[in-house]
Amino acid sequence: MSAVVVGCLFLLMSVAGFYTVWVDRGTGRDAALSGPPTAAPAAADPLTVAIEAAQQRLERVPGDHDTWAQLGSAYVEQARVTADPSYYDKAEGALQRSLTLKPEGNDAALTGQGALANARHDFAAAAELAGQALEINEYSATAWGVLTDARTQLGDYPGATEAVDRMLDLKPGIASFTRASYDAELHGDLAGARTALEQALAMAQSPDAEAFSRTYLGALAFSTGDLQAAAEQFTAGLAAAPGEPTLLLGQARVLAARSEVEPALDAYQAVVDSRPLPEYFVEYGEYLESLGRSQEAQQQFVLVDTARRLFAAGGVSGDLTTALFAADHGDPGAAVAAALAEFDRRQNIDSQDALAWALHSAGRDAEALPLAQQATSLGGANALFLYHRGAIEAGLGMTDQARTTLTEALDTNPHFSPLHAPRAEQLLASLGGRP
Repeated sequence: MSAVVVGCLFLLMSVAGFYTVWVDRGTGRDAALSGPPTAAPAAADPLTVAIEAAQQRLERVPGDHDTWAQLGSAYVEQARVTADPSYYDKAEGALQRSLTLKPEGNDAALTGQGALANARHDFAAAAELAGQALEINEYSATAWGVLTDARTQLGDYPGATEAVDRMLDLKPGIASFTRASYDAELHGDLAGARTALEQALAMAQSPDAEAFSRTYLGALAFSTGDLQAAAEQFTAGLAAAPGEPTLLLGQARVLAARSEVEPALDAYQAVVDSRPLPEYFVEYGEYLESLGRSQEAQQQFVLVDTARRLFAAGGVSGDLTTALFAADHGDPGAAVAAALAEFDRRQNIDSQDALAWALHSAGRDAEALPLAQQATSLGGANALFLYHRGAIEAGLGMTDQARTTLTEALDTNPHFSPLHAPRAEQLLASLGGRP
């Protein structure tokens, strides 16, 4: 996941029988939408059924504020599933309609607005809206989940842990266990992260729910370099939800790590065909670049900007992806500008890493180092972040420290990126190898 989707987001929201989650483990970029494993859109998938049922209900009872709130939340999820950001405007309209009909005490609409703000990467607004919803109904597990997501992205990690613990108390289930897993992983508790996901899998009562849980189990295994365990989870998930893009993405990463080039290329192509997110185009392009297929890589990179403009039109900020992409592809000025914009929006490990790497690309390693240190100080081991820090340390002549950091990156996950893992190996060798 080279620099795709920063370790994540977690908008895991149960609404009308479906859920949304934002997370991509072991990566270095923030997903424009996120990528939990619900099945790819189909004629009778539960999400489509829920939306159609809500629309039919509102034709009969247009003053039903609850159904407007449900419809708005469903549109947020539909945007993720289809990678069509135009659904965000629909979600905003439906949720506002609910609040117009019931301006006081409408925690469902406020929670939906919070989820929408998270999806658009307006995390401060999401935290505020979730807080307002909880003032009305402190027992809303969904609102606590939205608050968890927002606090995680704002870098309020103690607050996020508190919120997810409250969510677990109120409603122990797939949504809360998945969030708890990510919280544990961020703090370096991989055993706890795995246990929480296994609890989620044990509670799965549908193919989509099983695929959802297996996606995260596979991603967790991949982030530690365990290709066999990752492959088993992705294969089992695809048996439950054939063609699901997030599972295909995990499978593509495993195939790439195993040097199974043609199957990996086929899997990546299937991912971008079915879910054309900017970060997926970046990852596919970087895999092609790692193979020396520069012209094909450039074709994917051209699509990054097109997709990014579409999401920007839907109100989604993509500065994190922009910063890392620009830093990796020769535009340090754009990288620093985008990273600073993202850092102004939130100060978490993802934005710290992105700004550090952008500054490194601009030759400003002395400014980059404290940020890279902060990005790797929470407790979890992110191989990409460690590579970034090691390269910055090497740029400052801190050879011994760089060797240690680069070794840790490769020990954490030697397959963290088909483009950057070999660069980490080469840099480490140039510094004298492992300490």
